Amino acid sequence: MRVLHIITGLGVGGAEQQLRLLLPHLPADCEVVTLTNPGAVAEGLRADGVRVVDLGMRGNRDLAALPRLVRIIRAGRYDLVHTHLYRACVYGRPAARLAGVRAVVATEHSLGGTQLEGRRLTAGVRALYLAGERLGRATVAVSPAVAGRLRAWGVANARIAVVPNGIDLARFRFDAAARDRARRQLGLPPDAYVVGGIGRLAAGKRFDIAVRALARLPADCRLLLVGGGPEEDALRRLAQEAGVADRVLLTGERPYVPDGTPGPDLPSLVCAMDVLVSPSPEETFGLAVVEALACGLPVRYASCPALDGLTAPGALRVTGGTEAFVRALTEARAAPPGPRTAPDAAHRYDIARSAGRLMDVYTAAVTGRPLPAPASSAASPTPQGVSSA
Repeated sequence: MRVLHIITGLGVGGAEQQLRLLLPHLPADCEVVTLTNPGAVAEGLRADGVRVVDLGMRGNRDLAALPRLVRIIRAGRYDLVHTHLYRACVYGRPAARLAGVRAVVATEHSLGGTQLEGRRLTAGVRALYLAGERLGRATVAVSPAVAGRLRAWGVANARIAVVPNGIDLARFRFDAAARDRARRQLGLPPDAYVVGGIGRLAAGKRFDIAVRALARLPADCRLLLVGGGPEEDALRRLAQEAGVADRVLLTGERPYVPDGTPGPDLPSLVCAMDVLVSPSPEETFGLAVVEALACGLPVRYASCPALDGLTAPGALRVTGGTEAFVRALTEARAAPPGPRTAPDAAHRYDIARSAGRLMDVYTAAVTGRPLPAPASSAASPTPQGVSSA
């Protein structure tokens, strides 16, 4: 099966790195078109042997991109087109149909309750999304929570498949040597208690809560934020105002796999942490939480659909703002360290399992058969919560 993946950009982001991780596990001949920004993930894909084409799109309203995309799809003689992220879905679905490809699949990576990839969910955004959705055969939700939001929008249940994000469990396995090396490279004291945060530095992630909480924690605590985004300068100013600028370290975006970029990669940075904090109240999956669990880290999170209905030792939901996270982190610090091993909940999200389920969706889309039913979830209690007063 020949598959073309169309994605909005290939900078270092969750959906982009998920695509790179997925492709080696798909038993299909895959190529990639990026509408814009052929960044570090594009370089990584090419190093993996994947053909990547940069469409060179100049903005959201660059309508000349549509006929160029149609020509690429026709020339490639693809059996299926798979789109990722909002702009790629808006342009990729009609381009595929114009090129004669009827098997079109889209993955919805970032549909929250009030935002879509950082866009406010206006009536216009929703209408354009739904108009394009009807041109495909399947929309993949990365969690049951996202599937529920799609159904609430009016997407037919028969057109929705749930394929969770996957992680490379072996890559995130705890490595004491990688931990020591990463701490040395970052200038972190060996005995520091490191609170970590992973994700886009945007307002919705609420990393300001982590900075404010740090100011209330003992002086040997450090905050390690991994990611880039529009709130980076604001977080630096907040750290300065809170008197913890010397205890906050922002690494910028880090690759999922080693690619020659100076400094530690993402799994090594997770090894360097002692607890992961995820204050965002509106996640579509919670990939950073699952990656941390795979490394045996305790996690304190506001939202993680990946853990709904699952028991994950060390994973506690926190309801509230700074005060609640101060208490949660203080308790985590006081608790004796546990084994740095992955719980069963993390093993559910092995990338090979996600790839196999996605291939079932591809087969259904190409043959016109019904989409596979969602995998049954364990009937176990949800993770214990910590609430604000």
